[in-house]
Amino acid sequence: LFDRSKRTPELTPIGRAVVAKAREVVSAYDDIVPSVLGDEGLSGEISLGALPTNMTGLAPLVVSLLKNRLSNLHVRLNPGLTMPLLAEVERGRLDAAVTSMPPSLPRQITAKLVAEERMQLLAAQNAASSDPLKLIVENPFIRFNRNAVVGQLIESWLQKKKLHFNEAMELESLEAISSMVAAKLGVSIVPETCVQSPNPMPVKRISLGEDAPVRQLVLIYRSDNPRTRVLEILHETLLEAVAVGQLDFETEGKV
Repeated sequence: LFDRSKRTPELTPIGRAVVAKAREVVSAYDDIVPSVLGDEGLSGEISLGALPTNMTGLAPLVVSLLKNRLSNLHVRLNPGLTMPLLAEVERGRLDAAVTSMPPSLPRQITAKLVAEERMQLLAAQNAASSDPLKLIVENPFIRFNRNAVVGQLIESWLQKKKLHFNEAMELESLEAISSMVAAKLGVSIVPETCVQSPNPMPVKRISLGEDAPVRQLVLIYRSDNPRTRVLEILHETLLEAVAVGQLDFETEGKV
């Protein structure tokens, strides 16, 4: 790179070419954040994690509302459970995720409340009783995945009630659980989702009472994420979707 035959070393032709290329690299590095935030980051792609229970209600509605608001922003959805999604956000592989409130938050993660979802009992439409405790004891119980935060909330409530029941299966998909209940294969406890599907399963929905467990849905993201404005708009849009409360295919994309 240097010609050292002279009193003061000089760059060789190869050295000058390397310097020119290095200047391009440094310039590109310096331009990374301005290039992302030149339009406040309101275009391009954002990667968003979402829970399986919200993939047929909240997630499609919020993406539709967001696209109406930011037409140049593409949202890439990644389904998953709370703790794996939290890990992906912490590592920077996801920009943000809508999850249950984790048991603890890493210091660099911000969580903003989106909604609270109270647990309810699902039973077949022809269930003779409306007593949730009686139905749980007398019917096969379809358990929500205990690896999920909501599954742990339900498990804690069941243990508190000291119920003895016959566990039939363990699932994590709200649609799969609802289908099993509709087919009279048992009863289950699930969250009452903040955005309802346009085609709810024909099942009986029964309150668990005043002490029913409640899931807090939150938007989580790294506090040092540079796309602050997009994340603010995303949170506003999530709150708007919760206020709408139901996914409607006829008005979808026209809200």
